[in-house]
Amino acid sequence: MRTDLAEPGQAAPAGPILAVETSCDDTSSAVVHGREVLSSVVSSQDELHAQFGGVVPEVASRRHTELVNEVIAEAMSRAGVTWDDLAAVAVTQGPGLIGALLVGLATAKSVACRRRLPLIPVNHLQGHIAANYALGIEAPFICLVASGGHTLLAVVEEGVRYRVAAKTLDDAAGEAFDKGARLLGLGYPGGKELDRLAARGDPGFARFPRSMPRGRGFSFSGLKTALLYDLRDRDEAEVEAHRADIAASYQAAIVRQLVEKTVAGAQHEGLRSVAVAGGVAANSGLRAALTQACEAEGLRLSLPPLSLCTDNAGMIGLAAGFLPALPWPDYLDLDAFASDAEAKAARPPRTRRPERAPRPRRPRGA
Repeated sequence: MRTDLAEPGQAAPAGPILAVETSCDDTSSAVVHGREVLSSVVSSQDELHAQFGGVVPEVASRRHTELVNEVIAEAMSRAGVTWDDLAAVAVTQGPGLIGALLVGLATAKSVACRRRLPLIPVNHLQGHIAANYALGIEAPFICLVASGGHTLLAVVEEGVRYRVAAKTLDDAAGEAFDKGARLLGLGYPGGKELDRLAARGDPGFARFPRSMPRGRGFSFSGLKTALLYDLRDRDEAEVEAHRADIAASYQAAIVRQLVEKTVAGAQHEGLRSVAVAGGVAANSGLRAALTQACEAEGLRLSLPPLSLCTDNAGMIGLAAGFLPALPWPDYLDLDAFASDAEAKAARPPRTRRPERAPRPRRPRGA
């Protein structure tokens, strides 16, 4: 499946780009010039949502509204740019939580419209992929995109244009980490807490099944079920004594699948450069295992810094440099989309047609 969600428009402008990202629960803004992230500010809502054990969409949207202007001002201050210095505004259009996306999109359109600047809508997944360009990687390369909502292998052909070589058949890797953390009684955010606990455990303590050993796709629902049954078969004292070991074994099973299929995908596509993107790219077990596997196979590996793995506006600005810009006022009808399936409906008209003047009425009897 080929993915190129950009709408035709003028080339991305040269000069600093103000980027806004509000696809989930982190309010972020950045200033990017070419492949350099001049500033990136992320205001996390982790503490706000911890009491609920997960992200509450309505709460996230309201918090974005409260924070977004302040975050933009801080990003511009850190970058040392003024409104007059900006060449364009970039924003995450989707996929994500629709209410949260609309806050960022409305803000970006307001800024761009007030300054008569072009607007660059960015697909969230393209943003994650583009984070690797800050490290100097060049296309073509294969990229493992792994987050709470997506797990896929993207063959990046040019810029942020890619085709999907493999994807999960059920759950995303990040969702598997979060579910495992809940089963183990860990706090929020689950993936980060499980990674921290697993670092103290023995990954060989428990045996978990190898999901989809022959197929190219990913699968994680069976691993979650296996962890559930493993915990049920142990008494509370044993679970408490070996919680870190169980976490390490569960994490190792997820990581093994991600690494094996990524390396196999690179070999199948005949590519020598491998990248990783998305929130799961911050997992220490994955970073270590993928580094070791790529070294063994002679593959070049791009690992973004932790600040560019989780949701951030820096990656949106980097992606914007490869995408066409919509001139004012063509983007005023632009809408957000919650899933890639809704992307076409969210595109604005290619050109805004001038309104026709009403025809004068002919007098009766003429």
